[in-house]
Amino acid sequence: MPDKYQSYMRSTMRATAESHGKDTLIQNGDTIVKWKRDPLIAEAMVDPRTYIENVIDTGKVLTFTPNEAIKNGYCEGIANSVEEVLKKVGVGEYILKKYEPTVIEEMVDFMINPVLQGILIMILIGGIYFELQSPGIGFPLIASIIAAVLYFSPLYLEGMAENWEILLFAIGVILLAVEIFVIPGFGVAGISGLTLIITGLTLSLVDNVAFDFEPRHIRALLSAIMLVVFSMFTSILGSLYLSKKLFASNSFLGHLALNTVENTEEGYVGVEMHAKTLIGKTGIVLSVLRPSGKVEIDKQIYDAKSEDGFLDKDTEIEVIRFETGQVYVIRKEEEEL
Repeated sequence: MPDKYQSYMRSTMRATAESHGKDTLIQNGDTIVKWKRDPLIAEAMVDPRTYIENVIDTGKVLTFTPNEAIKNGYCEGIANSVEEVLKKVGVGEYILKKYEPTVIEEMVDFMINPVLQGILIMILIGGIYFELQSPGIGFPLIASIIAAVLYFSPLYLEGMAENWEILLFAIGVILLAVEIFVIPGFGVAGISGLTLIITGLTLSLVDNVAFDFEPRHIRALLSAIMLVVFSMFTSILGSLYLSKKLFASNSFLGHLALNTVENTEEGYVGVEMHAKTLIGKTGIVLSVLRPSGKVEIDKQIYDAKSEDGFLDKDTEIEVIRFETGQVYVIRKEEEEL
C-alpha cells in the first residue's frame, strides 16, 4: 500500500496497543516501563521495515501463532468457541445471538454470483438485439427489462451500483436506439451508446466509487470488463445463431416470420389496381387538369392526368390507360350525328 496508508496504519496499531495501558516496574533500582501490548510489536504487524530483536527481522510482516502471541503478551488464552471465551473472562450469564441471513439476503448473495450476472447480461443484450431487429414483438424487450432489473437491483442493494452508473446504461441504450432508428449509418451516437452500456454494466460490478485505482481495484475492474465484454460478445453471437434457427420456415416459430416473396412476375404489385377497370369509362373534370387534377367517374373521385394538356372544369373525359397508380385521360370526342 502507499506510504501514507502505511503511516496511518502504523500509528493506529501503536495507539491501539498503547490503549491497553502499561505497568511501571522497579527492578534492581531501575524504573522499567512495560507495556501490556508492546506498541513496537503492533507496528511490526503492518510494517516490514520494523526490526525487533528475537522477534522479527526486517523485510517481513510480523505474524504470531497463538503460543507466540501469549508469550509476547498479545493473547490471554486459547479458546475453541465463544462459550469458552466467555468462561475464561468470567461471564456466567449471557444471551448468545447468532446472525442468520434473511431470505432476501440469501437471494441477493445468489444474484451477485458472477456466472448469473454474465447470464443476465447475455439475456439483456440479446433482448435488445432481437427487439431492434424485429420492433413491436414485445417479448424480447420485456425479457431485456427483467434481466436489467435482476442485474442492477442486487448490486444496488449491496451498495455497488450507484444511480449514475444505472443512468449511464440507460443513456447508452437510448443513444444506440437513436443511432439505429433515427440516424443512418453507425457513428458517434452508436459508438457512444455502446461505450456507455459497457461502462454502466462494468462499474456496477466494481465497488470503487472514489476512483481510487489501486492494484487490487484495477484487477477487479479488469475482471468486470472481461465479464461484461465476453457476455455481450457471446450474447450477440448467440442471438445471430438463434435468429436463424428459431425463425426458419421449418421451425416452430417459423410462422412468426414472413418468408414468402411476392414477385411482380406473379402479379403482385404495390399499388391499388381497382382503377385499372376504369379504362374506357367516361367522366367529368372536377378540378382543372394542368395536366393533373381531379376527375369524377361513376360517382367516384380519382387523381388523373390529362394526355391532351389543359382541360377545363366540367369537361367530359375518357380513361385511356392506368400506369403506376395514375389514371390517364383524354377529352371525350363528341359523337357525330
